[in-house]
Amino acid sequence: MRKTVYETNYDRLVKLGVISKEGVVPDQTRRSEMANLMDWVVERLPGLDGASGNEHGIAVSLGHYFEQNGDLCKDPEMVVLIYPAQKVVEAFTFEMSIPPIYQQVFPEPGKVIPSLRKELNSFLRQWLNNLIEQQHSVAV
Repeated sequence: MRKTVYETNYDRLVKLGVISKEGVVPDQTRRSEMANLMDWVVERLPGLDGASGNEHGIAVSLGHYFEQNGDLCKDPEMVVLIYPAQKVVEAFTFEMSIPPIYQQVFPEPGKVIPSLRKELNSFLRQWLNNLIEQQHSVAV
């Protein structure tokens, strides 16, 4: 049976070392540095756990950043919610600094914007594929 985008994205996060095969999400901030590419930063966000209305969602920020005029700019940063028991992950937010974009799939717990959910999870799948191809990893 074919995997859903949520299951596929979970598998990719395992491959990138964001989550262990056993479903453990480390608490520390981690960084992947690759020559001639933007660093990739992974940060645990416990204050956003359960933000979708599902109390089992573990929030993690995934981001590329660049500096402009002394400020760190997101290019992009996504917050994802990981559900280890179901082995799925889904997009929660998408943010870019230039041009300024902020999108939130769950504007409040239990409420979802279906078209944005589909769009951002598809983008997440492609971004994770790119990170794997670029040989990024934050495995501890």
